Amino acid sequence: MNRCPFCQFPDEHKLFHNELAFAVSDRFPVSKGHLLVIPVRHVEGYFDLTQEEKFALLDLLDQARPYLDLEYQPDGYNIGINVGEAAGQSVMHVHVHVIPRYRGDVAHPRGGIRGIMPGRQSW
Repeated sequence: MNRCPFCQFPDEHKLFHNELAFAVSDRFPVSKGHLLVIPVRHVEGYFDLTQEEKFALLDLLDQARPYLDLEYQPDGYNIGINVGEAAGQSVMHVHVHVIPRYRGDVAHPRGGIRGIMPGRQSW
């Protein structure tokens, strides 16, 4: 039995979808509106997706922005994918984080995603 939380995701919790992917609210959001964009097929790592699946994810990323702009009015976005345990991937099914950012949500946002490595955020 597949215990992957993304493989049996209830349709009623999907915000939007296409044939190969779907978007949902993150159960443990980093900020208001944090979304996950997930391929339907169980694939562990991003680099193992087909080109069609990658395009499907990008299509939903493009749908995420107007949805989040309307619902939450963020000031910016971080978009990220953790690939492998060493990179922090905890659910071994590809998922793209779409994290709305708001002015003042952190003291010094300069460097953005570089903040995953302490001491490397600013240069």
